[in-house]
Amino acid sequence: MARSDSSETDNFNTPIPGKQRSAHSQLMSVMDAHKDAQMVSPQVKNQMMRIASFLEDFGDELEDSTELFAMGPHFRIALHLVRGHLEGKIVTPTSLISVSRVPYATANRRVKEMIDSGLIEQRPRTKTGKSFSLHPSESLLELWTQLSGRIRRMVEAEFGGRERAPDAKDYYFGGSYMAAQSIPPMQVLAEPLKASGGIRVLVHGDPTFMVMDNLKRQFEQVIGTQIHQRAFSIDRLREEAIRNAERKASRYDIIAVDLPWVGEFAERGILMPLDEAMDVARLDPADFHTAGWKAAHWRDQPFGVPAQTTPELLFYRRDLFAKAGLEPPASTDELLSAARTLHDPQHGQYGIAWNAARGTALGHTVLMTMADFGQPVLNLPENAGGFDTGCLSQGDYRPTINTEAGLRAAEFLMELLQYSPPDILSMSWYERVRPYAAGRIAMAYGYTLLAPYFELDVSSPAAGQTGYLPHPVGPGASPVAPVGGYVMGIPANLPPERLDAAVEALIVFTSAQAQKLYIQNGSRTNPRYSVGSDPEVRRVSPIFEAVDAMSWRDELQFWPRPPVPEIGNIVQICGEEFHDMLRGIVTPREALAAAQKRADALMNST
Repeated sequence: MARSDSSETDNFNTPIPGKQRSAHSQLMSVMDAHKDAQMVSPQVKNQMMRIASFLEDFGDELEDSTELFAMGPHFRIALHLVRGHLEGKIVTPTSLISVSRVPYATANRRVKEMIDSGLIEQRPRTKTGKSFSLHPSESLLELWTQLSGRIRRMVEAEFGGRERAPDAKDYYFGGSYMAAQSIPPMQVLAEPLKASGGIRVLVHGDPTFMVMDNLKRQFEQVIGTQIHQRAFSIDRLREEAIRNAERKASRYDIIAVDLPWVGEFAERGILMPLDEAMDVARLDPADFHTAGWKAAHWRDQPFGVPAQTTPELLFYRRDLFAKAGLEPPASTDELLSAARTLHDPQHGQYGIAWNAARGTALGHTVLMTMADFGQPVLNLPENAGGFDTGCLSQGDYRPTINTEAGLRAAEFLMELLQYSPPDILSMSWYERVRPYAAGRIAMAYGYTLLAPYFELDVSSPAAGQTGYLPHPVGPGASPVAPVGGYVMGIPANLPPERLDAAVEALIVFTSAQAQKLYIQNGSRTNPRYSVGSDPEVRRVSPIFEAVDAMSWRDELQFWPRPPVPEIGNIVQICGEEFHDMLRGIVTPREALAAAQKRADALMNST
């Protein structure tokens, strides 16, 4: 049940605090519409459901013709198990006997035969072990996907194939699960997790975590216990995580942590080092995007598992660029030129939108824009990938804001202001992408997690017309896509008796199988290479192929927002001083000097 406080919610609902209320409502509507559209989209779960429905209907037609053509009980039992697994429904022995359409004793024998042959798995539903739920085994799912693929190919061959049905290539009916880089469905755990009251999770209320609202029952079926989730806005999430650490025992088994907080939460003992809680190799660390996995570390220890790797990119309207004869911008000069060309306020069209609201939002923009000009906010040593963050835990760093590169970044923002919408100085995370989705903005800086605003809305002028680029850069700088997102970690004050269940749930929630499922239900973030290369995932959105390419080119970087304990305050300082600059109260040089002075004082006080 949702709490009365509108800034937080329980049970996989999304918080809608203040100005974000309409943004969340809009996205919820888009994602609800997307759920309907999934029946005809190239998503494995729904294709498997379609082939199951087809076979059931076909079996009924045969049986209606004559009982001699009746579908066997083994097949009807398998159909029911697969459908239940995909829909996240509990399947009991009674329900299997009912769908088998044979006498009770015969049905019992058939179910036992399938259990003995390894096609059905049993899991206790009660402490006594006298009541079981039944699930398709990995072998049954593999057999099912192979059968689905063969049926699909037979239909194509016998009834026209792709030359008569151009979109037939999108219908795999589960067959592509068996492709070399394809990820299979999640499997239920052999034993349900033992956690009194269920697994308790604290997350951020963004579109990626929001998809769990659709998947709650399925994940509960996988882990065998209830899931209770609370979702907060970013500032309240941080406050609640810190408040939770002050309690004698954590209220949460797993908490989501914004990447820049990792150093602070490690230093303050808010998070438990993962290598002290589990065998980290079980997470398959090599499968994570390098930047996202590194960002989860402090003192060479992992403190969380990447749940979202969502770089900030430049979204641009390919159709508008083509009409104006423009090439995608690679440099800040090209970006300004494109923004100038496409800026037409008299007709309600503006060149670009970005995070310019005072405080946290603009502060992030300042740090990322400095990175576009080759300047980190701290004196990090250079390396082949940009700048080295490995020494941060030693504490030997200082702010580097008032520099020549910092001045070029400040002047760039002042120029960008000229081609932005009139309410730019109040735009933050959602506000910058919503007008882009509505067709009023030609370009927008935005995290990939915000792409559902236009990708899932068929009425958006940006749907199917958006290109994705790393940040255009200043002279001499290398392209960079600043990495954002969240890791999921275990609170340091979690009671020991809950640790094993928390670890197992953490592995499930961050697995490749789970990440693929999030994407199939509307997420546009992905921390794993295997998921980005999955053929079904690549068909969902071009954003995954684009981000994967950026990762291989080493453009995904987290050094623009180094995860030191002071980073939150540094972001706030920059967001305040540069906002005064954008309002014309101070000059760029004055803003840089003021931000440097305040950041130095902050460092000296810690």
